Amino acid sequence: MSNYNIETKCVQGGYTPGNGEPRQIPIVQSTTFKYATSEDMGKLFDLEASGYFYTRLQNPTNDYVAAKIAEMEGGTAAMLTSSGQAANFYAIFNIANCGDHVVSCSTIYGGTYNLFAVTMKKMGIDFTFVSPDCTDEELEAAFQPNTKAVFGETIANPALTVLDIEKFANAAHKHGVPLVIDNTFATPVGCRPIEWGADIVTHSTTKYMDGHGAAVGGCIVDSGKFDWMAQAEKFPGLCTPDDSYHGITYAEKFGKEGAFITKCTAQLMRDFGSIQSPQNAFYLNLGLESLHVRMPKHCANGLAVAKFLQESDKIEWVTYADLPGDKYHEVAKKYCPNGTCGVVSFGVKGGRKAAEEFMKKLKLIAIETHVADARSCCLHPASATHRQMNDEELIACGITNNLVRLSCGLENAEDLINDLKQALE
Repeated sequence: MSNYNIETKCVQGGYTPGNGEPRQIPIVQSTTFKYATSEDMGKLFDLEASGYFYTRLQNPTNDYVAAKIAEMEGGTAAMLTSSGQAANFYAIFNIANCGDHVVSCSTIYGGTYNLFAVTMKKMGIDFTFVSPDCTDEELEAAFQPNTKAVFGETIANPALTVLDIEKFANAAHKHGVPLVIDNTFATPVGCRPIEWGADIVTHSTTKYMDGHGAAVGGCIVDSGKFDWMAQAEKFPGLCTPDDSYHGITYAEKFGKEGAFITKCTAQLMRDFGSIQSPQNAFYLNLGLESLHVRMPKHCANGLAVAKFLQESDKIEWVTYADLPGDKYHEVAKKYCPNGTCGVVSFGVKGGRKAAEEFMKKLKLIAIETHVADARSCCLHPASATHRQMNDEELIACGITNNLVRLSCGLENAEDLINDLKQALE
């Protein structure tokens, strides 16, 4: 499908039925698979043959959908996970171990920040957080001899900063490490980070990819471009024999195109088991088939709402990169020329209490711990998704106590604006 446009990949990527086979991807709702001999199954456990033996590691339905997302992102291999959190954890833990270090953008989703700054720190992995607006010198200073990766979000949740992917990719590659980009908000319809130098791309497929609030999930895509063996001393997990798989060296056996995802599946998924259910993968695929149709509508609604809020005397500030004059407008035009997303962040005059009172008055737009689906919803991050952070950490993430994150769905823009208007009044 590499020669086709993104719209065609959304609809038909990942699965091509044979003669008389199902037109829609089949749901293989089975935990296990039958084999004629122990020798046949043994080849699978030794990674000498491809196939399936237990859904905790791999499942045909999941692999069809993962292959579609890989094609959409322009990668060589992909895997589904149970959530976006699992995807980001696996993507980093696949190459960073106890005693290692990672450079991360500071304006990332609160759950990911906590994963890095608290949970993975307890595992012995240190993170240095840098501003997305840092200078080249500040970014350079963040690297350490034991740095194993750089992490960022294309469009940060909920600060809506737009990352200069090329700048962070160049810095990562200068130090011989991969750039990992969470592309959840932009989706491959809006931006394909691999084309700008990213090496690994992650997604919370729960958001726009599913698009209907039906199924939690995540995905990891490998660009197939990072040369692990050229930096073998940095990545022993990929470049030295794995005793748990009879001494296989992933980078040698599966090459640049397959080593990362094979290790992530065979080792991390085997041990942690954060698999996406085949039923959820099926729902995800239904969402992917219309992603290219939905995203322009989300973006159009987002821009209309952002313009309304910008003109309101009850709103202190509005952040939306598609707005002319926004701090990230120019970088957004570079990386997301067809629109960023449908999420708008803004500050209600009067602080935290005013923001909370405003949200109580909304009738059409619901308060939800969710974002990026067909129905419009909003959230007060300081008291919800980023509640675990102190004031200093909130500011570092680009979050004020009056920030409201509004996800514009697929409703009529005039109806959304009228709901905001009556709530503000």
